[in-house]
Amino acid sequence: MDSNETGAQVGAGYPQGQLASAFITAATHEDAATRSRAEERVRRWLQVLRSMASGAVRIGSRTPVAGLPAWVTPEVVRGGFATGTAAAGGPLRPHESAVSARVGGAAERAAVFAYYLTDAGQTELCARLDGGGYRLELPEQAALLAVAWLLRADDRARALELLDEIGPYAERLCFTPVPDPTNEQDPSVVWRASAGEVGVALAGRRENAQVEAMREALTVWNPFADELLALWLDTRDGAGAIAAVFPSEWPERATALLVRYRVLAATHTRCGKHRRPKENLSILRTAAREIVDGRKLTPRHRGKLRQAVDSMLARRGRPGSAEHAALRRTQAREASVPAHHLLARVVVGRLAQLDPEAGIHGVDAVCAPVDAAEANVHLVAIGTPIPKSIHRVVRRATAGQVHELLNAGVVPSAEVLAELVPQIAAETNAAAYPDPALRTLMAATYRAFGNRRSLLLLDLQHQVRLAELPWVRALRPYRQVDDDTRNEAQVTLRRLGELALDGFPGTLLPNPLVRELAALSAAADLDLPWVEELAADIFTGRFSPKFPRAARLAGELLDGSLYARYYDIDYPTVRTADSTAFATMSRSRAGGPDVRYSVAANGTVIEQAQILTTHNLATLVRAVGVTPADGWAALARRTFATVLRLARRIDRNPRPLPTIKDVAYAWRHLVFYLSLPDTGDPRLLIEQFHVDLDAAPDAVRARIGPALVGLGYVAAGGRFTDGRTPAGGRRLLGWTTGHHWMRDPQPAPPNGRTPSE
Repeated sequence: MDSNETGAQVGAGYPQGQLASAFITAATHEDAATRSRAEERVRRWLQVLRSMASGAVRIGSRTPVAGLPAWVTPEVVRGGFATGTAAAGGPLRPHESAVSARVGGAAERAAVFAYYLTDAGQTELCARLDGGGYRLELPEQAALLAVAWLLRADDRARALELLDEIGPYAERLCFTPVPDPTNEQDPSVVWRASAGEVGVALAGRRENAQVEAMREALTVWNPFADELLALWLDTRDGAGAIAAVFPSEWPERATALLVRYRVLAATHTRCGKHRRPKENLSILRTAAREIVDGRKLTPRHRGKLRQAVDSMLARRGRPGSAEHAALRRTQAREASVPAHHLLARVVVGRLAQLDPEAGIHGVDAVCAPVDAAEANVHLVAIGTPIPKSIHRVVRRATAGQVHELLNAGVVPSAEVLAELVPQIAAETNAAAYPDPALRTLMAATYRAFGNRRSLLLLDLQHQVRLAELPWVRALRPYRQVDDDTRNEAQVTLRRLGELALDGFPGTLLPNPLVRELAALSAAADLDLPWVEELAADIFTGRFSPKFPRAARLAGELLDGSLYARYYDIDYPTVRTADSTAFATMSRSRAGGPDVRYSVAANGTVIEQAQILTTHNLATLVRAVGVTPADGWAALARRTFATVLRLARRIDRNPRPLPTIKDVAYAWRHLVFYLSLPDTGDPRLLIEQFHVDLDAAPDAVRARIGPALVGLGYVAAGGRFTDGRTPAGGRRLLGWTTGHHWMRDPQPAPPNGRTPSE
């Protein structure tokens, strides 16, 4: 267990739980690719636990891996745990091995590093700088390109200083770029996944055992059952019973069918239903065997046989009838549809013709029906449509501007939006470098740095920032900030803020997106207090100075507003608070027991800090100037729709508290939007919300109704603290140290309103 001087502790419980989950998946999952990925997770979590036990990793530190500085990108797994391995370390990468083989040096990373310091190596790097024929998978791979640029700029002192800093790690880390053909892309065009990534995902598709078993049943066992049924129909008398004397050719026909059954059963093994004694086909086959072997059917067997025949006739119709023929034609069409894994191979072949590192501009063309050439190669019918399940995978690689991807539904969450932001912000941040080669290098470095996973940190430490990378620091003197670059950064900042609010109303800004907004603010020369979501399980009760700053900014916008009255915030007092006073205020407002390191108690304190600061909403609106495309009133209506959608999930979730917290986050956004002057009279919108709530399911009305009554009461001038809150009215918060009232709400009346209305 790791701890810090304040007593916050990070134990092995979480890694052990993740290891157990990965181990079960690796041992039991039916899909080989899934098992393989789980085995990799097992390896990484084992490495985390071993490194923690040996002291090689310090959980909660900015320098988690012993012997490596903070700027080195660590390998990080879920939850922010470092494994103890550098992401740029490990065996030689293919491009490093190729260089080693080409120059005839030792197959060692240090030898590759040394080659790129020779005249030939520098010439090669400069050619890549000018032609852009490289890509960076990790920010470390920009280091030697930075050295080459500095030497070409006659800045030998900074180049040598940079080499002194990175040289000790030349044997351990990859500092060389990956060769790649020049790929000119519009910097405003982004994508969730590249063509190569979705191609790999589709190439791993395997046949679906259940689907193939169904196909076998339709094409093999149903036709065989029809023949067996026809055989027994020839034995029935006028009353429908099995006759005492069978037709003379009957035993021969039965014997032939039984022989065919043995062949079919040995060849077609996917479907096992025909082997079950109680199934109709098995009853007919067993009875035929009895007759062929010279045994008489008992009355009980005759009864079961008649019941099976009658059941098959009722469900399928008589073989040869129009009804039966129509059913079999429909089933034949269903069975003729190629398996999805075969159609996935068709699409993989198309993707192989595209740039594997870029997105896809023509997703519909990639998912067009099978053409003649593909039909011959993959043995599927010409014109077969590509199924929606494959189309959905390919759509993840759709290339376009962010608003286009949002409108197309390709960006499903604020977290996915945060993944795309580095692609957008890279060009904006690099615009301050006048030299084209350097601008390209810095944009690529920014994008690679955006892939760096966040560490679990204690003691108010911040994540490593781009400017801390030695090669970025060495090149910083060549950065020229002017009004144009500042304005461009500010425009990008406002655009991303509007995309986040418009695209995901009622959603907390994820930490990666908050960090990107902070970086853009710095590029725009705006000193703004962006605050991250804090982890309740490692919260130490302290807040950094940016939290009271954010609360003061919120007070400038919201003092005396519906938001301040609803959450009972004394913004004049907030205005004078420093970090210590802000922490005391948040804990006092939480009103829970002062239990140190209780996750629930910590959560109530963090939630109050989010309420006081509005968790970046006030910063976006007041300092950045964000305005939604369709106005604040429309955004408030869409946010209330988000509240209702989340509330529907509570009953479906066996662990509803996280969903209740999401409802409370969305509710806070709603109260904020209703508090802005441009929204109009909030009471009119609240009345419309009641109409919307009336149409919701009873459980949703029972949960949201009290919160809406309480909000309407405050909008009409009331206060939760004046002792006159109407019956049934509630203030909605997410965290609690006790039982949350939304878990077991009182039934709502039929019209969706509470009795107090």
